[in-house]
Amino acid sequence: MTLIVAVDDDPDVLGTLGRVLEYEGFETKLAPGGAEALAILEVHKPDLLILDIIMPVMDGIEVCLKLRANPAFISLPILFLTAKGSTDDVVEGLDAGADDYIVKPFEVAELRARVNALLRRSKRSEPEARSNHILQVGDLKLDTNAYCAYVEETPVSLTTTEYRLLRHLMENSEQTLTLGDLLQSVWDYPPDAGDPDLVRAHVRNLRRKLEKKSTQQYIRTVYGVGYIISKN
Repeated sequence: MTLIVAVDDDPDVLGTLGRVLEYEGFETKLAPGGAEALAILEVHKPDLLILDIIMPVMDGIEVCLKLRANPAFISLPILFLTAKGSTDDVVEGLDAGADDYIVKPFEVAELRARVNALLRRSKRSEPEARSNHILQVGDLKLDTNAYCAYVEETPVSLTTTEYRLLRHLMENSEQTLTLGDLLQSVWDYPPDAGDPDLVRAHVRNLRRKLEKKSTQQYIRTVYGVGYIISKN
């Protein structure tokens, strides 16, 4: 059974999360704070983490950073659930390693849709054991079995969303991909939906991991349009 860990210091929100997720048929573990969530994750490996940002003692940003620093959780899908809705706050959460976010107060239907989309994306991103597929553009390689990129043979670990984004860019190398195309192909959003800052934040994170010589060594910005990976 799919296991989801939900973390929020508001007992009413946490209770709502538990009821909605259990109604959907998910096994659910609830935590009232960041430290309690980390304790659960020491014992259980969930399929998805729903994480509030504003919490006392240890906030969601700190929890997310700790998890992304641990190879065991590099690919764990993380959905930020937060009352902070400004662009800067959203970007901070995505920079910490979250895959997506939803702003409180939220509609139950929207929560269901985001959770199911993240789980679908994560399942589709699982490497196929019988293949040995290596994508390569210049000295940038992507091992589609191991969620791992290589820059001049140096391995770089990727989150699930970073992997999906880089794979889509590399499978369509030499083509300029619009923000809308990336939101549809990587995040499963319908046309004209989704936040372009999702794409921008994850591209920025990929560049931090991959590009040591220049800020657009591999992923180039086509201003006003989107992004392209090319050998030039």
